[in-house]
Amino acid sequence: MVVDLRRCIGCESCAVICKEANRVPPNRWRRVIDCGQKEFSSRQRLIVHLSCMHCENPPCRAVCPTKATYQRPDGIVGIDYSKCIGCGSCIVACPYSARHITKREDVVDHDHCLSDTAEESAVEKDGVCTKCHFCYSRVDEGIKRGLKPGVDEEATPHCVNICSAGAIHFGDLDDMNSSVSMLIRDHLTARMQRDMMTEPAVYFIVPEWWRDDCARLP
Repeated sequence: MVVDLRRCIGCESCAVICKEANRVPPNRWRRVIDCGQKEFSSRQRLIVHLSCMHCENPPCRAVCPTKATYQRPDGIVGIDYSKCIGCGSCIVACPYSARHITKREDVVDHDHCLSDTAEESAVEKDGVCTKCHFCYSRVDEGIKRGLKPGVDEEATPHCVNICSAGAIHFGDLDDMNSSVSMLIRDHLTARMQRDMMTEPAVYFIVPEWWRDDCARLP
């Protein structure tokens, strides 16, 4: 995934659709953080997105005692709820605060509005750890139908489709011709906490003024 911080307007539509589609509390799997305005005359505002980074070397998987956390061949990090015992080890290990223990009473009931898009039921999430999974069932179903994730909406995560500013992009990082690969190649990008050697799969296109400000730091 690539998030263009130059385009995000902080509308939080991605967080709202994530809540609705996955039946989770607001700002749980996807959070939109307003970092405030730049102090200089341009008054630039920086909005940062936080969610599971689907790391190449996920520390959450390493500490899971029941092997409930797993990594798919395509890199998506998932959780097998049937194996999760809710111990919270992965929550401690995750440097991005992307995991949460969910109780049934916390699960939002949206049968009246988005039951057809719900990825999991309230019962499945009761007492286990949950997180963003890039709407993997949607991606998988789309691929079965010959659709391309990141190109065809029905094979692409909800947050990408809903973004009115076109700030969120999704695709195959191993495909040099995919939109995400080209965005990373053509723009200045950053990944969170790379010093921890997690190799996150979420990239952020940073504004030019952000780069200039960082260059002035001692």
